[in-house]
Amino acid sequence: MQDKAPLILGIETSCDETAAAVVTRGPEGRPLILSNIVFSQVEEHAAFGGVVPEIAARAHVEALDGIVRAALQDAALAVSDLAAVAATSGPGLIGALIVGAMTGKAIAGAAGLPFLAINHLEGHALTPRLTDGVAYPYLMLLASGGHTQILLVRGLGRYERWGTTIDDALGEAFDKTAKLLGLGHPGGPNVEKAAADGDARRFPLPRPMRGEKRLDFSFSGLKTAVRQAAEAAAPLAPQDVADLCAGFQAAAADSVADRVARALARFRAEFPDLEAPVLAVAGGVAANRTIRAALEAASRTAGVALVAPPLALCTDNAAMIAHAGLERFEAGLRDGLDAPVRPRWPLDETAPPLVGFGRRGAKA
Repeated sequence: MQDKAPLILGIETSCDETAAAVVTRGPEGRPLILSNIVFSQVEEHAAFGGVVPEIAARAHVEALDGIVRAALQDAALAVSDLAAVAATSGPGLIGALIVGAMTGKAIAGAAGLPFLAINHLEGHALTPRLTDGVAYPYLMLLASGGHTQILLVRGLGRYERWGTTIDDALGEAFDKTAKLLGLGHPGGPNVEKAAADGDARRFPLPRPMRGEKRLDFSFSGLKTAVRQAAEAAAPLAPQDVADLCAGFQAAAADSVADRVARALARFRAEFPDLEAPVLAVAGGVAANRTIRAALEAASRTAGVALVAPPLALCTDNAAMIAHAGLERFEAGLRDGLDAPVRPRWPLDETAPPLVGFGRRGAKA
């Protein structure tokens, strides 16, 4: 089987999902997911209103061996069938990263297999090629709890950061808004659910960075405006919470749409002869229907196709890590067993750091 196409085991433990997967190529050369196992730690962290790094690392230690075995069993493979092992080595929570990277190195070392240290963000950035066969170059919006970026994906290992958050990531802003309003963890889905019954026009909230020529994002001021509005309306009735969620969601969507529309204009200007231009989105926030609708409208206006992988492949998973490993393996790239884990690892290492870059946003 390995003579036909390389079989890559991928391991993902950058935050609070413990995941393993096997990816190869099908008969026509398209990537093929043979297994994709994800264990979520949402319940372990729910009581704390967010991810606790020490709990995440311990949960990875307890679950990962079984998750790897399940991924191999689902693919009907043994370790000896593999061509290489790929593991997320950054960015993310340092303790969590160590668990996955050391496990991947141990498997590779014991079996005499090549090891591939994968940038978690590269896994996201290459997912449109895994799911939709998107050709280079394309524009990418990464939007989740840990990162919010606009990237130009020129090719494997060739990424240009056009915009990033200068404070909170978008998903982080959703989570903090949910916590502020007593909606619990995970925040994004809870805010969206509450917003369905709300009036987005009731509270006048800002649209951060709208109209700015630079392509960066900012959500801290929006989060503060929600807090101030909530304090002014206290004590909050359920309808107040719904209206605040609807207003926050609409403001966030307007801000994202403005940033993306400007990026798409630049993309079309830089690649005027591209026959099938694509805006790809990844990250859990891409599942939000209001934000998805705003992105679809911006893409239509720019004459660009919007590609959004299935939610299971937008959020953290190991199939994207195995696929990134597959592309790097086929390009002849390898990493040593001494490859470090990097809690901060930008895809575009030439991009200057931004003043005010958030703590979790630094992952972006």
